[in-house]
Amino acid sequence: MSEPIINELPGSRVEIKFTVTPEEAKPYLDKAVEEVSIGRPIPGFRPGKAPYDAVKNAVGELRLWEMATESIVRAWFVRTVMQKEIETVGSPEIALDKLVPGQDIGFTCTASVMPKVTKAFEAEKPFVELKTKEVKDKDVDASIEDLRKMRRQEVASDGAANKEGMVNIDLEIKKDGVLVEGGTSRDYRVYLAEDHYIPKFTEQLIGLKKGDKKSFKLPFPADHYQKEFAGKDMEFEATVKEVFDIVLPPVDDQFAKGLGLDSVQALRDLLKKNMRQENERHAMDVAEAELLEETVKKSSFTEVPELLIKEEVRRMFEEMRNSVEERGGRMEDYLSSLKKTPDQLRLDMVPRAIERVKTALYIRDAGKRHGVEVPDADVDAEIDRILDNVQDKETRERVSSPDYRDYVYTVMRNRKTLEILKEQGIKGYKEKMEQFAKEDAEHGHDHVHGPDCHHE
Repeated sequence: MSEPIINELPGSRVEIKFTVTPEEAKPYLDKAVEEVSIGRPIPGFRPGKAPYDAVKNAVGELRLWEMATESIVRAWFVRTVMQKEIETVGSPEIALDKLVPGQDIGFTCTASVMPKVTKAFEAEKPFVELKTKEVKDKDVDASIEDLRKMRRQEVASDGAANKEGMVNIDLEIKKDGVLVEGGTSRDYRVYLAEDHYIPKFTEQLIGLKKGDKKSFKLPFPADHYQKEFAGKDMEFEATVKEVFDIVLPPVDDQFAKGLGLDSVQALRDLLKKNMRQENERHAMDVAEAELLEETVKKSSFTEVPELLIKEEVRRMFEEMRNSVEERGGRMEDYLSSLKKTPDQLRLDMVPRAIERVKTALYIRDAGKRHGVEVPDADVDAEIDRILDNVQDKETRERVSSPDYRDYVYTVMRNRKTLEILKEQGIKGYKEKMEQFAKEDAEHGHDHVHGPDCHHE
C-alpha cells in the first residue's frame, strides 16, 4: 500500500489522498467479478465462477472498477485512520480523482476530526468556593405552608367564592358569539389563589355563589397557542356548579405527628436540616459547574468541527423539548413565548453547545493525563445493575452489546476523572463528600412524610 498524503485543514478537518495500483486493486476486482457473476448468471459458467473477461463483456469494465473502488475506499480509509491514529468524526466525504480501468486509482477522503486540548489548565490548589445559601426561619415557614396545602380540605360552601377558595364551573369561550374550538370545559376546577393562564380570569369568579352565571370579556394572552385568537378579546360564560372553601390544618403537634414527627419543633428542626443539606448539595452542583467553566476557559483547544456542534445543538434542543413536555407544556407554545423559531433557538444554542463539547473533551483529556482506568469487574457490575432493571429483550441485547459496554466504560471513567478535578479545584470538596456519605447512610430514618423538601 502506497503511503497516503495527509493534509490538516482548517475547522478540525483532515484530507487524505490515496493512490491505489492495479495490483493492489486486483483482490477487490476479483471480488467484484464474483459478486456480479452470482447476481447475474453468465451463460456457460456456474454462478460466481465466470472469468474477468466474461463478466467485463456482460456489464462493462468500468462498472467492475467502480464496484471494486467502493470497497477499496472503505478499506484504505479505515486502515489509514487506525494506523495513523486519526480520530475522525462521522463519515468522510469522498472525491474520486482518477478511475481508468487498468491504471492507478486516485481518490480523496475529507473528514472532520475530534478536536484536541492543546493547553490543559490544571488547578495547583482549590480555587472554587462552596457558597451555601443559609436556611432562614421564613424558608422553614414556607415549607410548612406547602405541607399544609398538601393536607388541605376542600369544603363545599353555600357562600360566595373567596380568593383563597376553589370553584367548579362549566365554561364556554366564544369569539363574536361563536364557540371556539376546544372552548367548552365541564367541571373545570379553578383555584382562585393561583395564577391563571388568562390574566384576571380568577378575579371574575370571586364573589360568585353556587348556581350563579356570569358573562365577561378578557383578552387571550399575546403568546396564546391559538394564533388567530392571541391578544384578542374573548367572550367567557361561567356557570358555577360548586363553591369550596380551602381549609388548611393548624400547625400543631397533631399536624407534626401526621408527618411522622413528635412535635412542631421537631418538624421545624428536621425541615431546616433537610433544607440545609439540599442547599449544600446545590452549592456543590454550582461549584462543579463553575469549576468546569473556568477550567475550560483557561484551556486551549483546536477548532470544534461543525459536525460536532450540530449534533450537540440537536441534543440540547431535544433536552429542552423533553423538559417542556415533562412540565405539561408544548414546545410550540414555549417557542411562541420566546418569540423565536426553532432555527433561531438552535442558533442561540451554538455558543453553549461549543462549551459543552469542549468540557467533554477536557474531561476525556484529563482522564488520559491522570491515567484514569475502570476495572473490567466494575464495568461488569454496572452493566449487571442496569440489566437488573431491564425486562424487554431488545433493550437487554443492546445493554449487553460491546458498543454499550464501551459507553458504560466511558461514562464511569469520566465520573472518576471528574472526582479528581473537583478534589483539585473545589475547596473542602473531600470533607464535604464524606459528610454527604454519612448523611445518606442516616437518611432512611430522617425524613418528612410529605412533599419533597429533602434530598433524594
